[in-house]
Amino acid sequence: MNKKMKTILSATAIFVVSLSIALAFFSYQFIRTGVSHDNTEILFDVNPGQSMPAVAQNLESAKLIKSGKLFQWYSRYRGMNPKLKRGEYALNAAMTPDEILAVITSGKSVARNFTVAEGLNMWDIADLLEKNNYGTKQEAFALFRDKEFIQSLLGENLDSLEGYLFPETYKVTKFDSQKDIITQMVRRFLSVYAEIQPQIETFKLTYPQRKWSRNQLVTFASIVEKETGAKEERPLVSSVFHNRLEKNMRLQTDPTVLYGVALARGQMPKNITRNDLLSPTRHNTYTNYGLPPTPISNPGKEALLAALNPVSSKYLYFVSHNDGTHQFSESLDAHNAAVKTFQVDPKARSGKSWRDLKKKPTSKN
Repeated sequence: MNKKMKTILSATAIFVVSLSIALAFFSYQFIRTGVSHDNTEILFDVNPGQSMPAVAQNLESAKLIKSGKLFQWYSRYRGMNPKLKRGEYALNAAMTPDEILAVITSGKSVARNFTVAEGLNMWDIADLLEKNNYGTKQEAFALFRDKEFIQSLLGENLDSLEGYLFPETYKVTKFDSQKDIITQMVRRFLSVYAEIQPQIETFKLTYPQRKWSRNQLVTFASIVEKETGAKEERPLVSSVFHNRLEKNMRLQTDPTVLYGVALARGQMPKNITRNDLLSPTRHNTYTNYGLPPTPISNPGKEALLAALNPVSSKYLYFVSHNDGTHQFSESLDAHNAAVKTFQVDPKARSGKSWRDLKKKPTSKN
């Protein structure tokens, strides 16, 4: 090999080495540094079925990385392309491509609160799902009444999931489906039900005449939940209904009547009429003895516990104080007098609302 050829080869080698070093340095700088020092949160979507090239281009367009091509190369080099997961991710321009890659392949999407209050029914929850852009009310009801879906979650052939959509604040993501959220609610119910199992067993021993199924217990608790929002009253309300059952009296509770009307009409009525009280339905406890056939709302843990642990009382009646609490009575005469005091007299109702209960300060132990 002549001197000229050696010189060319040497120069070529130096160029290749220099280029390799430059590329390595540039790649290192790309991977280890962000676009800027701005750490303002940017919500970035990876849509279902989206490819890494498309995601890389979107990241570049959002000014979260400097080069989509280099990001694609790096993700392929790391073997991360197959690990890309749908989600809504919190990113910022100060993050390195390496950090961004770790986030969008983690599956840890931004979580939002989805709150189901105690005592809401299927209509209420369907509204909530629709208002939060998780499908339509019609789609929710289809799932609530899907026998195969119910069987897969609860192992029972029930009319609907009413009673089992546990009230709580859930963490949900933008890409969760209605089915995902409803499944989460039912699983939470099952978890709470397992927690209170020892008290259920005690209840069976204390009330051997109450050979209730799980659905009957939930039904009873759902009535307690609808009749009062005052936590301290739930065991008292429970005692009234237990006492009435013991005496073979009709439960005569308005929420069950409203529920029966809602099933017939396809929507929950705003008010109850005398004709509603007198019109027989499967849920009307003014015309039927015993418990209605299904829950009428979705009770929380406190209502379930109140159903299992009624206070010892002789109360058979209660009437609203118009502020979210109630007057309890042992006799019909005393009850009628309470009705006259708190309901018949317009002054007793003026300016009052059950919403006032939320304004009252809670007692501190």
